Amino acid sequence: MPELQLLSLDHAPALLVFEEENRAYFAASIPDRGDDYFARFDERLRALLAEQEAGICYFHVLVDPAGAVLGRVNLVDVADGAADLGYRIAERAAGQGLATSAVREVCRRAVDPYGLTALRAAATLDNAASRAVLARTGFTVTGETRLSGRPGLTYLRRLRP
Repeated sequence: MPELQLLSLDHAPALLVFEEENRAYFAASIPDRGDDYFARFDERLRALLAEQEAGICYFHVLVDPAGAVLGRVNLVDVADGAADLGYRIAERAAGQGLATSAVREVCRRAVDPYGLTALRAAATLDNAASRAVLARTGFTVTGETRLSGRPGLTYLRRLRP
């Protein structure tokens, strides 16, 4: 059973493999990270961990028993009791309910220990799987948006302590 873990420097090698192996798969439904992300991966990871240490963001990885990263679930731009949720699941692990269970777990952690009261999210209209995860985990549509030029929806989930 995969385990959701708070991102640490120890995850770096497996996280890079996850991002490289799934780059084309992710780019089909969400904006691509770009070549610079991979060229400066170590530097970028250290910056993310500094943000996490400061309480600005909480980055999670979904790790299988062998240590491979199967997904990411992140809370970013933490302020005023709210944060933005983002997630991605490896192509080989898609369709197994991992995104739904990981998002549910992050929603629990958002309340305790992170002390948040609301989460925001967005998904492109052509990303039906992501929109289904948001619906199953209690997010409601709040409006329309564009994500890298693609039409999408914004979502909100109020959290109970």
